[in-house]
Amino acid sequence: MKKAITTALLLTAALGALAEGYQVNTYSARQLGMGHTGTAMALGAESQIFNPAAMVFSDKTFELSGSVTAVVSKATATHEGTRYESDNPVSTPMNVCTSFHIFDNFYGGLSFLTPCGSAINWGDNWPGAVLNQKVSIKIFSIQPTLAYKILPNLSVGAGVTVNWGNVNLDKGLMTGNSMNMLMGALGMPPSAMYAPNVTPASVNLKGNSRIGVGYNVGALWQIDRHWSVGASFRSKTVLTVNKGDAQVRYNGEAKTLLEPVLDNLNRTNFKASLPCPYVLSVGVAYKPIESVVIAADVQLNGWKAYDRLDIEFDNLSAFDQHLTKNYHNAMTYHVGAQWTCTPRLDVRAGMMVDTNPCDKDYYNPETPGQTRIEPALGFSFRPIRGLSIDFALMYVHGCGTDNATGQYEDFVYNMASQVNPALPDMLGIKPVGTFTADYKVRAWLPALGLSYAF
Repeated sequence: MKKAITTALLLTAALGALAEGYQVNTYSARQLGMGHTGTAMALGAESQIFNPAAMVFSDKTFELSGSVTAVVSKATATHEGTRYESDNPVSTPMNVCTSFHIFDNFYGGLSFLTPCGSAINWGDNWPGAVLNQKVSIKIFSIQPTLAYKILPNLSVGAGVTVNWGNVNLDKGLMTGNSMNMLMGALGMPPSAMYAPNVTPASVNLKGNSRIGVGYNVGALWQIDRHWSVGASFRSKTVLTVNKGDAQVRYNGEAKTLLEPVLDNLNRTNFKASLPCPYVLSVGVAYKPIESVVIAADVQLNGWKAYDRLDIEFDNLSAFDQHLTKNYHNAMTYHVGAQWTCTPRLDVRAGMMVDTNPCDKDYYNPETPGQTRIEPALGFSFRPIRGLSIDFALMYVHGCGTDNATGQYEDFVYNMASQVNPALPDMLGIKPVGTFTADYKVRAWLPALGLSYAF
């Protein structure tokens, strides 16, 4: 019974981190320079990502393309007048796409991409460690695609998405202050007490998801030689972690009190499901002259699907957790332009505005949710026939979120209750604590791509 209670506390607090701001909008190095537009454009193999119907408008027999983006980010949290800064690893979302001509008006393709992911590191000892210390989320997708031109200027396309992923996160189990209260009540010496920002004990959680299957469909209408419009829909996919490993680590004297309870929890099983939201995109492209294209996309992200987080335990239904997340659907706006300067060189510029889906009353500092303004520049160079080298650079300016409050269950409350049911009230320890801060995010996104077609 004690094991089940402790397991519930660990996983309830930690798994709330897994779905904040983890959608990726950096699939293509080429299109990133145009503000990541592309729903109404014929992009060859990369059309499988933006609009599968557009792939059939390629004039190539075969195309292979790939790109990688380095996400160099920094987040800050200001809590009670003190500013804390994350030390994030570089994330590298990528894609590889191939397309091929099957017969007249019919194309096939296969793509691999990372539609969702996140990485942030706040360090072990900061006041928000009870919400997050660090996290790495990686989600991968393979999509076979077919596209058919039903009229000379109208096409449809569809693909099946096969998705899987993993998560690795660390978080604190209690604050130094609440641990000090318990240790003082138990008569431990002052020398054993913790500084305010030191985390007495933390947990690492790892889990691999089952494969989730979805779909991607689209249509493209080339109205005339100047205008085209398109729409695409990528379905929601639910990824489920059936089993996960837990590893508890201690700092200082907390080991003496906690190890007898937690030592047998270093391996524990849990089940939790998280959605990758659906994405509905509508776009328009305009060619005022043959060498210039201007494009705009509007994207609806179905984050409302993440209204709660359910955690279930094998044969321990009494300890199942149902946590409110209260995300809402959010829009992303894209605009960009491309100029073909010479037969070998294209230059691009664009802007993306990604609005915040998070409720700041249920906030967690994993890639802190906030509206982002993202200008970009890029170019493509073709040194030889059929080969293109693409480069883009995007800057991400987070507009900030103030007075964002995260909630956590303090493990010390349960420990104190086991010593004496009245002890938590005597010490002033609450079962649920809150952490409030002002958050900001900045990032640079350089991207490099290669493609070859014949």
